[in-house]
Amino acid sequence: MELITSSSTVKRLHEHDNVAVAMNVMSQGMPVGIADVTTRQPIPAGHKLALKTIEPGEHILKYGQVIGYATQTIEAGAHVHTQNVAMQERASSLDQFVPAQITPVTDHTRTFQGFVRPNGKVGTRNYIGILSTVNCSATVSKAVADKLDSSETLKALGYDGVVAITHGSGCAINTEHEGFTFLDRVMRGYADHPNFAFILVIGLGCETYQVKDMIARQHAESDPSVFYFNIQEAGGTRASIKLAEEKLLAMARERQPVSRSSVPLSELCVALQCGGSDGYSGITANPALGYAADLIVRHGGSVILAETPEIYGAEHLLLDRAISQPVAQKLLDRIDWWKHYTAINNAELNNNPSPGNKAGGLTTILEKSLGAVAKGGTSSLNDVLEYAEPRTVAGFNFMDSPGYDPVSVTGQIASGANVVCFTTGRGSVSGFKPAPCIKLATNSAMYQRIAEDMDINCGTIIEGDRAIEAVGEAVFERIIAIASGEASASESLGYGNNEFVPWSVGAIT
Repeated sequence: MELITSSSTVKRLHEHDNVAVAMNVMSQGMPVGIADVTTRQPIPAGHKLALKTIEPGEHILKYGQVIGYATQTIEAGAHVHTQNVAMQERASSLDQFVPAQITPVTDHTRTFQGFVRPNGKVGTRNYIGILSTVNCSATVSKAVADKLDSSETLKALGYDGVVAITHGSGCAINTEHEGFTFLDRVMRGYADHPNFAFILVIGLGCETYQVKDMIARQHAESDPSVFYFNIQEAGGTRASIKLAEEKLLAMARERQPVSRSSVPLSELCVALQCGGSDGYSGITANPALGYAADLIVRHGGSVILAETPEIYGAEHLLLDRAISQPVAQKLLDRIDWWKHYTAINNAELNNNPSPGNKAGGLTTILEKSLGAVAKGGTSSLNDVLEYAEPRTVAGFNFMDSPGYDPVSVTGQIASGANVVCFTTGRGSVSGFKPAPCIKLATNSAMYQRIAEDMDINCGTIIEGDRAIEAVGEAVFERIIAIASGEASASESLGYGNNEFVPWSVGAIT
């Protein structure tokens, strides 16, 4: 996306747009710098103002795309937001579908320093994982992880630490329902994740999601990198903690020390995520990340975009990039599922944006989606995954998920992402162990306010200091550096132990 710089105070993003975005807080009566327009009221930073009089029913255009329609007359210079804009439903079809050409791999020269596992997968971190099958085993799992992490033994053996993967589900769920399928996919995806050197799975014993059944589905009964037991069979909590600690230390000592080695970027899989979006997200951090995503794909790597409610209204941009009609149809099928899902829960997809998004200047889901899709760059859409489904096709993938960040990222990591890139305008402070999380600030004010939690400031784009391409190159290089072992901001602060949140759907009985 090429920015059209209209003045020093506002940005008009496309020649057909009838709104512009305020760069800073604008007072009433302030010249906009376009066609003698002046503000009719204060305009918050990141919010939109009308560049002409917009009549009721007329489309509101941003990025050259429809983001809603005027519900009343909006005078030139007036604040354009939820008080005078409503969403307009749009439907996509494949009636005139033309497959996109697959984006070719054009560069095989770049590498990163990763951990090559016995099964050939490559990790960006060398953690030991403790997976709880049910909330009832979470306390034991955390106690074991805390005890081992407080010792220097594992670090001396070359491990990054222990990650306890705990959650609030695992029982009182229908084994034939989607919610059980989602949990199973997530647990198995983490169990097989290359950022874990080996894992311990702990159950209680009487839960719905049984340890032995999970291990059988994983075909891991005789896998030396997997140990599992139930608390009820081990003799209670203290006996379980002792057993887990002794076994994990023995497994750590038995293994040959693993060092990083040079591997091609084809072994890199990056989760593309946004949270706490604002009016700058689709102008700065998201397109910069999209540029970096294209570079990864052109080097043979993979990226996963997610959050189906946050592509709604912009799905036509992804359909145009689908390499086949079956891939395109899978995307439409997921959107149809979401329309049904929200309807039976007395909701609608435009319940998103959140209050924080709206405070940051986003008015409708169409506007948010158009900005969110920019994270996916311009590469061909090679596959559409269901939630936490393992990625098997290289290049640009889309994974179905809610817009709730922890749930979405959990699914992306389960699908195989070994790095997370997270754009934020309002300020997210999450980490996502076992994958390192790189946070990209959309604006300089927020970046400066919580700089220790941010990795890259993309606000320099809107200030005119750096082009999207230059920041995108910097993001690409940062991804490689962090994949090779450099600590991200959240890792430096020790964060990322509490963001494992599988998608819970269905009745809890």
